[in-house]
Amino acid sequence: MKHAAGMLAFVARFVILGLAIAFVITLLWPGSGDRLRSRFGVATSAPPARTEPASAPAGGPLSYADAVAAAEPSVVNIYANKIVTGQAFRMYNDPLLQQLLGGQPTTYQRREQTLGSGVIVNAQGQDYVLTNNHVIAHAADIQVLLYDGRIAKATLVGADEETDLAVLKIDASNLPAIHIADQQPLRAGDVVLAIGNPLGLNQTVTMGIVSAIGRQLNSSSAEDFIQTDAAINLGNSGGALINARGLLVGINTLLIGKAAGAEGIGFAIPVNTAMKVLDQIIATGHVVRGWLGADYAFVPVAANSGLPAAARGAQVTDVYPGSPAALAGIQPHDILLKIGKDDILDPADLRRHEAALEPGSKVTVSGLRNGAPFHTELTVARRPPMATGTTADD
Repeated sequence: MKHAAGMLAFVARFVILGLAIAFVITLLWPGSGDRLRSRFGVATSAPPARTEPASAPAGGPLSYADAVAAAEPSVVNIYANKIVTGQAFRMYNDPLLQQLLGGQPTTYQRREQTLGSGVIVNAQGQDYVLTNNHVIAHAADIQVLLYDGRIAKATLVGADEETDLAVLKIDASNLPAIHIADQQPLRAGDVVLAIGNPLGLNQTVTMGIVSAIGRQLNSSSAEDFIQTDAAINLGNSGGALINARGLLVGINTLLIGKAAGAEGIGFAIPVNTAMKVLDQIIATGHVVRGWLGADYAFVPVAANSGLPAAARGAQVTDVYPGSPAALAGIQPHDILLKIGKDDILDPADLRRHEAALEPGSKVTVSGLRNGAPFHTELTVARRPPMATGTTADD
């Protein structure tokens, strides 16, 4: 029995000594154990799988290069040459005459070039270039630089000062017309990209989001701007505002710069508005809008009335003498709630409905006068020219 116990103690000491030696060898020569096991054909355990970083969320792509590649060939640079007349004083050569008579007023002419952008669109089976009216206004000649380096002379088809849009026709073939976004409405927060020719840096792409929709900067006009924080600079006017799929959603037109204490506030004309203007200009050379002959404001709601702060409808603030509204008996302070079969949401909504009416047509307007409902029929007139406010690149 004592002999067996002695053998076990000897074996235990031997095993402990072997483990100690193996630990020291592993510590001094890392990997030696794996090499010995491999040499003697003993299988080794596989190393743990490496964990890959989490993939990007499915909400947006890692790159917008495909969207830019789809839209960029349709964006052109516009160079409008204008003859500007200036005034100066011509000084006499004789010092005595200069002292007695001073300078003689004179005029001179100089050539001034305006930079801008444009977008190739297809309408009624033909290709046109949409741009801003202020880019080409009063231009003696207009040159268009295409994406592939070709230069073409452009002719003006027509322009609309109120929306600041102009339609050009160029004599060139194989023009890559841009794809138009569908009727899915834009939402604040949607990613958009602006492509244009800012400061002569052609094919510049900037990214931002839709900051707001339905912006109206002039209360007397049926404006419906897209507000964006995508960088828009001098020369971007008339360029493309596209979505993350490369589809046209707007025409860049206006910026509020640092001179006004603003940064990241730009505006674009919605593509559906631009295409309606385009169709009318192609058909008639100009845009015709309906007019009721009144000014509107938001419906005032007292803070303690219990009614929602943004009550629907529009309040009449002024009626032009001899206008359709005056002839139909509409009065200041009337609350207009419906035009035709459409509800009126606010003054801007009423302006858009009014502008879409055909001059000479009849429309029924419903509302409240001193709290009592009323209905009246108007004969829509053609809207007279409106004084335009601040436009792009100011």
